Amino acid sequence: MTKNIAVIKGDGIGPEIVTEATKVLDKVGDKFGHTFNYTQLLMGGCSIDANGVPLTEETIAACKSSDAVLMGSIGGDTTTSPWYKLPPNFRPEAGLLGIRKALGLFANLRPCHLYKELSGACPLKTEISSKGFDMLIMRELTGGLYFGERKTEEVNGVMTATDTLVYSEEEIRRIAVKAFDVAMKRRKKVISVDKVNVLDSSRLWRKVITEVAKDYPEVTLEHMLVDNCAMQLVKNPAQFDVMVTENMFGDILSDEASMITGSIGMLPSASMNETKFGLYEPSGGSAPDIAGQNKANPIATILSAAMMLRYSFDMTKEADAVESAVSKALADGCRTGDIMSEGMIRLSCSEMGDKISELI
Repeated sequence: MTKNIAVIKGDGIGPEIVTEATKVLDKVGDKFGHTFNYTQLLMGGCSIDANGVPLTEETIAACKSSDAVLMGSIGGDTTTSPWYKLPPNFRPEAGLLGIRKALGLFANLRPCHLYKELSGACPLKTEISSKGFDMLIMRELTGGLYFGERKTEEVNGVMTATDTLVYSEEEIRRIAVKAFDVAMKRRKKVISVDKVNVLDSSRLWRKVITEVAKDYPEVTLEHMLVDNCAMQLVKNPAQFDVMVTENMFGDILSDEASMITGSIGMLPSASMNETKFGLYEPSGGSAPDIAGQNKANPIATILSAAMMLRYSFDMTKEADAVESAVSKALADGCRTGDIMSEGMIRLSCSEMGDKISELI
């Protein structure tokens, strides 16, 4: 099978970690008889330097003509980089918002898995971390408070800011369907997170989620208030399988969940549209302080590539092989600097990519 992948290496450590992910994909192709063709594209700070804008129409068109997008990290040091002296709509992160809109990427999938080899890095008590956890947080990505109408104005002599939280039934239904479809490939449990006791948008959210659940009788549905969910993530994370929630709640909860895994350098993510098309990227930032030093942890990007194999290409056994290779590398004591502990083997970014490739 041949698949065409748009590759956006991005800024900071992006080129290093994406290189290791494509190295792993090439090994998958060799072993399982696939061909992956890569189209190299610019977005973010590197695109500003080359084109004057963080995202070009040419990059959008190339992404749309591909089967999926693999991306590194976008942005730089906000205090020293000249990119952040530009107007907000010309800064690197504007490219992220632009490509999500252009490609219709409304569903953000962020797996949070605690590897037993890294349980010591989990900040939770041993009696909690010893149980392990393996959840997937699905965040609605293009609606809600971040995309609603906003304004700041003077009202009766007082400066007043307004942000509008809007969700339509159609927006909720499509993220619900995506969540239940993913749950069918996992442990068949969905926890929907809202604030139904306060917000009208949450009351519509819960109504639509409940309606969609009727089409998935094999999946167990539970509703949870967002404040309780924040507590449950640190009290009993093992209870979660698929969590689905709106944009701002998902933004906050996924960052909380990332910290209990021990390192954000271990967390992949995907952003998908209504088809199988997706953009796959690590959850972490561009880490400009270590860029170009071959120190970055490529595992999140490699696991993002595994998500691409699973969700966009339906290559389940290939995705399993990548994830198993990551587990074996950790079990063998291989570590990059961010997850290093006493007695382990410290590897560079490229050495970790080599090791995982060898184990596939």
